[in-house]
Amino acid sequence: MISLDEALSVRRQCELLGVERSGLYYRASGPHARELDLRARLDRIYMDYPFYGVRRMALELADEGAPANVKMVRRLLRQMGLMALYPKPRLSQPAPGAQARPYLLRELKIERPHQVWAIDITYVPLRSGFGYLAAVLEWASRYVLAWELSNTLETSFCLRALHRAVEVAGTVADIFNSDQGSQFTGGEWIGAVEGYGMRVSHDGRGRALDNIMIERLWRSVKYEDIYLHAYETLPQARAGLARYFPFYNERRRHQSLDDRTPAEVLKHGTHKTEPSEAGPGLPPPASAVRMFTENQT
Repeated sequence: MISLDEALSVRRQCELLGVERSGLYYRASGPHARELDLRARLDRIYMDYPFYGVRRMALELADEGAPANVKMVRRLLRQMGLMALYPKPRLSQPAPGAQARPYLLRELKIERPHQVWAIDITYVPLRSGFGYLAAVLEWASRYVLAWELSNTLETSFCLRALHRAVEVAGTVADIFNSDQGSQFTGGEWIGAVEGYGMRVSHDGRGRALDNIMIERLWRSVKYEDIYLHAYETLPQARAGLARYFPFYNERRRHQSLDDRTPAEVLKHGTHKTEPSEAGPGLPPPASAVRMFTENQT
């Protein structure tokens, strides 16, 4: 290891170790300002036109005076976890150990709270970087049971949201739905959900509309808070979202909930949602629920 306090000069220490002296002073830099701007623009475009492919995204950027080639747009969208919402051939294989489960919400009438929970991840643009937001949504009421912010896409922050949702709700759902992202098809996630006694449901590959309720949540969160405040850092975003989600749950009225708040519907349990597609319904699970012990979480 090179030390600036040694009697030997820095030059001599580098020679003895066989390293370049220029590398000693290198400091890794964060994302370039132009790239952060492009990410923020792509996120907004995706919220408005989720069916746009890479080429149309690039054209939209050019119209906004921020041109970028298709290769760069594709790379940024992949890093942001965004994909166009239209049917496409299966071009990629699941991650090693992936356990994709059937989509259990087809033709299911969701008539009561805690019948179905859903989780998803969305990109969060920041002025000095970016992050990822995961949220657990109670489907019938649209109530956000838990949320977590992270600067990576590791499974751990999704698991924190899961455990927090169970703690807040004081119960578990019959079914827990998500997309087929690697965070939700790995053994760690599957084991955690099933360990609580919930049935795992996965959207069809490339079918983001199977989780439409949480897609609507992201639009509300971004246009009513994230875009509005343009947070500088992840801690600032966390503080802002800690103010927004209580408003969303307790005060924001939803036309789809007959102008009631998610908290009202969660409490009274009278709202019904229509089945999304044709297919068989599901019987209720056994009443007994196995909860994780403290050392399992």
